[in-house]
Amino acid sequence: MVLQVHTDWNALAKKAIDGQLLSMEEGLSVLEAVDEEVLAILHAAYRVRRHYYGNKVKLNLIINAKSGLCPEDCGYCSQSIVSAAPIDKYPLLDKATLIDGARRAMELKVGTYCIVASGRGPTNRELNQVIEAVREIKQAMPMKICACLGILSDEQAMRLQEAGVDRYNHNLNTSRANFPRITTTHTYDDRVETVRQAKASGMSPCSGCIIGMGETSREVVEMAFALRELDADSIPVNFLNPIAGTPLESYRDLNPRYCLKVLALMRLINPSKEIRIAGGREVNLGALQALGLYAANSVFVGDYLTTAGQEATEDHRMIEDLGFEVELCAL
Repeated sequence: MVLQVHTDWNALAKKAIDGQLLSMEEGLSVLEAVDEEVLAILHAAYRVRRHYYGNKVKLNLIINAKSGLCPEDCGYCSQSIVSAAPIDKYPLLDKATLIDGARRAMELKVGTYCIVASGRGPTNRELNQVIEAVREIKQAMPMKICACLGILSDEQAMRLQEAGVDRYNHNLNTSRANFPRITTTHTYDDRVETVRQAKASGMSPCSGCIIGMGETSREVVEMAFALRELDADSIPVNFLNPIAGTPLESYRDLNPRYCLKVLALMRLINPSKEIRIAGGREVNLGALQALGLYAANSVFVGDYLTTAGQEATEDHRMIEDLGFEVELCAL
C-alpha cells in the first residue's frame, strides 16, 4: 500500500524551532494525516520538545480540594449542577489536609502541586483557607503551587500571588464556536479574561483544553492558536473521559492515534511551552500513553478530580522505560 504523505513534518519542526507560526492548513495537515504518519509526526514534535526541554518530564499532582456543589453547567463535568454522576461532595478541605497532599506530592517527585476547587469562584473564607495552606507549604517544601479556583477578582488574584501561588489554571476548554454548546453559565470571554488577570497579577498563566467534546479538527487548531495568543506558560491537554450522568456521557469519538496527533499539534504551535498530558489519558491513549511524552514534556500523576488515574509507580516506570528523566522542582 502506498502511504499518503501530506506534509514534510521535519519542515514543520524546523519552522516551530525557528519561531515561525504554523498556518491553519499546516495545523490541519497534522490532525488529518493518515494514521501511518503518526510516528513521523511524533518524531517532528519530539525534535521541538527536545530542543526546549531535552528528555525531562515535569510531574504535576491534583488535590480535589472541594468537590461537587458547583452552580455551573459545564456539560463534561461530574461536579456541575446538571450532572447526575454519583460523586463525593464536600466543602473545601481543611488546611492540614491540603498540606498533607503536598507532602504526598513531594514523595512522588512532583514539581507542581495543583489545588483545585469546584465552583464559579472562591469565597473570601475559602480563599483565606487556601492562602494559609499555601504559605505553610511554601515555607516547608521546595514545590511550585498551582491554584485552580475559578473566576477571581483582581484583589483575590493579587492575594494568591502574594501568598506564594506560582501558577493559576483556568482552561479555555474548547473553541469559541463550540463553547455555548458545552457551558452556558459563563462565557468563553470570561475564561480568557481570567487567564489574563492571573498573568497580570504575576502568577504564571496555565490554560488548556478538553479534546473530544464535538469540536472539529479546525476548532482544535483554533484552540492551539488561542492558547499561543494568550501566552499560556503551561498547556494541559485533556481528553474527554465521558462520565455517566453528565450531558456528554455518550461522546466517545476519540482514538489513541488522533490524541497523539493533537499533542504533536500543540507542541508545534506552542513550541516553547509546557505541554501536559492531562485528564483522560488512560482512557483515550491506552497502551500508547508513553508515546505522548515524545510531544508533551509534562504529565499528571495520581488521580484526577473525580476519576482515577494510573498508579504513580507506573508513571515513573513509563518515564524510565522511555529513557526520560523526572525534572525535580527548582525554585
